[in-house]
Amino acid sequence: MDHTRRLLEIMARLRDPQTGCLWDLKQDFRSLLPYTLEEAFEVADAIERGDTDDLRDELGDLLFQVVFQSRVAEEQGLFDFEQVAQGIADKLTRRHPHVFGDVVFDDEAAFKRAWEQAKLDERHAKAGKAAASVLDGIGAALPALVRAEKLQRRAARFGFDWPEAEPVFAKVHEELDELREAHAEGDQAHIEEEVGDLLFVVVNLARHLGVSPEAALRAANAKFSRRFQHIEQCLAEQGKALEGTPLEELDALWDQAKARERS
Repeated sequence: MDHTRRLLEIMARLRDPQTGCLWDLKQDFRSLLPYTLEEAFEVADAIERGDTDDLRDELGDLLFQVVFQSRVAEEQGLFDFEQVAQGIADKLTRRHPHVFGDVVFDDEAAFKRAWEQAKLDERHAKAGKAAASVLDGIGAALPALVRAEKLQRRAARFGFDWPEAEPVFAKVHEELDELREAHAEGDQAHIEEEVGDLLFVVVNLARHLGVSPEAALRAANAKFSRRFQHIEQCLAEQGKALEGTPLEELDALWDQAKARERS
């Protein structure tokens, strides 16, 4: 059975004005956005946990969001799912001339340059002008950490980058000093600006060290949750409440959790 066609038919029934689901009928591009982002992050979570059964389910949920958005667009006469699929198929064919054509690249670096040039040409064509920025196409709605990395990677491909990690370490220290100065001044707007600068350069350092800042922070979040839950469990076993427990005791339990993980 063609399950893609079945999925499209299910979506059409859910949006049927007479017999469809009231909740599905109320949705539009904007209202669906949070669900689309949530499903993308749940795909990432399944991958990080190595749960392939869950990954299959989450990919299905993400695909449903694509089908849903496409159906809304079809109802407005904009485009349909077939055109979405056609667009990505054409794009992949166009960007891989060494696979679907007779172009030969000398090495991976040459392929990457051609890939970026193809993307730039597409952005120029879409913008209708030759002066489009090389940063065009990096979604403003992306999570800030992800967008920072993408902006830096895009600029780096055109030569705007430090050649190695060492000067980035120095830049981190420089931004931290500027944040201390802003804190001493007590100007909250300036503090916020400097915090942003510090986060941006830390993303740059992660990139130079070959680390995904998003993945690293997700791992740090998970680690914090594990250790904090250890504190909660220990206190519960002692009949104590988290609130009101001295910080020194909490720190000792935190160190205990760290020691357990390392062992």
